[in-house]
Amino acid sequence: MSIRATPRLAVIGGGPAGLMAAETARAAGVEVDLYDAMGSVGRKFLLAGKGGLNLTHGEAPDRFVARYGARQAEVGRWLAAFDAPALRAWAAELGVETFVGSSGRVFPRDLKAAPLLRRWVRRVRDAGVGFHMHHRWLGWQADGSLRFATPQGERMIHAGAAILALGGASWPQLGSDGGWVAALQRAGIDIAPLQSANCGFELDWSDHLRSRFAGAPLKPVVAHWVDRDGTARSRQGEFVLSEYGIEGSLVYAIGAELREQIAARGEAGLMLDLVPGYAQAVLAERLAAPRGKHSIGDWLRRRAGLDAAKCALVFELTDKATLADPLALAAQLKALPLRLRAPRPIAESISTAGGVRLEALDVDLMLRARPGTFCAGEMLDWEAPTGGYLLTACFASGLLAGRAVARWLGR
Repeated sequence: MSIRATPRLAVIGGGPAGLMAAETARAAGVEVDLYDAMGSVGRKFLLAGKGGLNLTHGEAPDRFVARYGARQAEVGRWLAAFDAPALRAWAAELGVETFVGSSGRVFPRDLKAAPLLRRWVRRVRDAGVGFHMHHRWLGWQADGSLRFATPQGERMIHAGAAILALGGASWPQLGSDGGWVAALQRAGIDIAPLQSANCGFELDWSDHLRSRFAGAPLKPVVAHWVDRDGTARSRQGEFVLSEYGIEGSLVYAIGAELREQIAARGEAGLMLDLVPGYAQAVLAERLAAPRGKHSIGDWLRRRAGLDAAKCALVFELTDKATLADPLALAAQLKALPLRLRAPRPIAESISTAGGVRLEALDVDLMLRARPGTFCAGEMLDWEAPTGGYLLTACFASGLLAGRAVARWLGR
């Protein structure tokens, strides 16, 4: 009796989702080739490591899943297969110990991405996955073969199945440039437009604030806004004044809401509580005390606890009459209005929203319109704030696709 060889799997994209898909499928006995447009894999992963490599988050599962917003039901199913504890256990298998920081974020003990990536790639290679660099995917030939641009010219690859893990379009110099969108649209795949996510937002600052306080942190503050359903929302955190506007963790956490406001109204409104430690009435009473020879800036520092950056922001957005009225000034410090004009360009964003709509995929992340082709990672239509949620879902979707393609080829 003859035994038919299992068709080979082509994994296209060497980020966390692609590497996890390749490793998972190979562990199930599939012959795997991994293709990437760059000269090495994991380049954006290495960039993330420059900030300490926030792998995942240690918060409770229900809160963790809620971070995926409108896609939490779908992403929650991915995480049921590979969640934050599973990711930490996977890192431990590579000899990388992790710890939970004071914010709940999970990092490698050495706060570096390169050692983890080196060990991982070595393990995947040793398992038998073939790596093919400088292969930029161009789409499909009429016969279904995969088209690649290589330094030696165009190359066609016939594979039994494919997993696309091509990333979004942020930091395009690292390989994820969104070039795959056109190829999938030509094939009739439904794509949600790519948009900036986990990005800064633009305001019109004066030259004084831009030159003196760009890069200054504002903490703690509470942001107040109205969501898409008209519900008043608030969140405490911190962000940074930038040359173009604002950026940082608090901004990223509510960025999807801000982006939707701008798309609908042309701008987004935020009200900032610069002094969350004081009730407005108490603050007004403190500011109403005789100021004597103190400047208003010194008075805000002494009586309201504002640092130089917060004072600069108050002066930027407050008229003289309000500054001279303790009651009005207290109200302004508790609800300082910001008008955001636009998100920063996709190329500057940490991640992107949009991509292959999940409705175009079955539960195994296989394209309904192209049986045998699966998708994983950031190229799918979901988003999450920074804090380890992005990486965790990329790993989980890669694992899910790797398992599913092994079952598909096994048929």
